[in-house]
Amino acid sequence: MKDLVRGALIAAIYTVLCIALQPISYGAIQLRVAEALTVLPIVYKEAIPGIFIGVLLANIFGGFGLADIVFGSLTSLAAAYLTYRFRHSFAAYLFPVVLNAFIISIYLHALANLPYWATVLSIGASEAVVVFALGYPLVRFLRKYEES
Repeated sequence: MKDLVRGALIAAIYTVLCIALQPISYGAIQLRVAEALTVLPIVYKEAIPGIFIGVLLANIFGGFGLADIVFGSLTSLAAAYLTYRFRHSFAAYLFPVVLNAFIISIYLHALANLPYWATVLSIGASEAVVVFALGYPLVRFLRKYEES
């Protein structure tokens, strides 16, 4: 039951952060603060469905329609799963950055005619900032909390 509640809280927090920070959470140039949560599978397996559901709900409000809802959510699910699988390696932190940068840019290029490589760099850079500046310290804190 505790795992179910934690997963639901992760989904809710992700969604609320995106909606509350909507001006910076969507588009090719974004700083989606909620992406700090994408590394939580390093600590909690239940974060995998939590991230997936949170992204799915958040992308309903995003403006890029069904493509973002489906492919954005599936990209986050794949990144969360790989983050969990490689949780004992620094590589775990790279999956949300790399997958989001390359996959999200594909449909942003197709739907909004945004330049692919510039979008990859923009999303990758913003994702890296959030994952390493917020997500990494969050995981360190939670690991210490879980140990005590």
